[in-house]
Amino acid sequence: MSPSERREMINRDCTDLSLTKQCKLLKISRSSLYYTPIGMDDETLKLMTEIDRVFTKYPFFGSRQIAAYLLRNGFHAGRHRVRRLMGIMGLQAIYKGPNTSKKHPQHPIYPYLLRKLPITRANHVWCSDITYIPVRRGFLYLVVIMDWATRKVLAWRLSNTLDGSFCVEALNEAIAKYGTPEIMNTDQGSQFTGAAWITTLTEADVKISMDGRGRYLDNIFIERLWRSLKQEAVYLHELQDGFQAKRVIKDWVGFYNSERPHMALDKRSPDDAFFDEERNQKAA
Repeated sequence: MSPSERREMINRDCTDLSLTKQCKLLKISRSSLYYTPIGMDDETLKLMTEIDRVFTKYPFFGSRQIAAYLLRNGFHAGRHRVRRLMGIMGLQAIYKGPNTSKKHPQHPIYPYLLRKLPITRANHVWCSDITYIPVRRGFLYLVVIMDWATRKVLAWRLSNTLDGSFCVEALNEAIAKYGTPEIMNTDQGSQFTGAAWITTLTEADVKISMDGRGRYLDNIFIERLWRSLKQEAVYLHELQDGFQAKRVIKDWVGFYNSERPHMALDKRSPDDAFFDEERNQKAA
């Protein structure tokens, strides 16, 4: 029996055996579960990939404009279908409108703390967000933890579910490597309002900031990261599966952090800016 066939035997709803125990019994890596893409029919996947390409190029397009743009390019999809798929993909236009981040009605919402706040040093503010990554026969979700001032990617994870655990794993890795920020900013998605995420931050004494409902610009730097990642890596490869997606993203993040110059950082890379700030803070 192949590893893929054994992965299909996993029962995520089983209460008697944890995922870790099931993986051990089936002799597969638990992490491999995250890299098995969510499957859909080929027509829907092609449409979703094209929606993502259009949105990456024109982030101010809403579902009506994207549907019209798709029609001109040979894709037939009504506005309501486009809106539904954008919701699955986590895409939200710049303007205020329907909030495609799935907010949990019982989770607390925190105020936005960054308005008119000068953010000029490393570990002052971190931000996080989730994006859609297309692969052959399916798609995955990517979460990134980023330092706001230096644009450094501190940690990231791929997953085929939006249950929030992969976000907490990335957050814990970032804290273990770089300490804690004063403020963490996210949108109001259920992954960032759930108990595990909130508890991790409050126990670390991190202030919690959340974007205004439907406000893309409140987390603008991580949105720019998505655009660069997709244009410079994801769309240059025909990603076959989650394992290839992980390799491609890892290579690009390494390049982005250590080599890619930013005009806003005086042509330094995010790594240079981050560690320069750390050295300056220790010297002070």
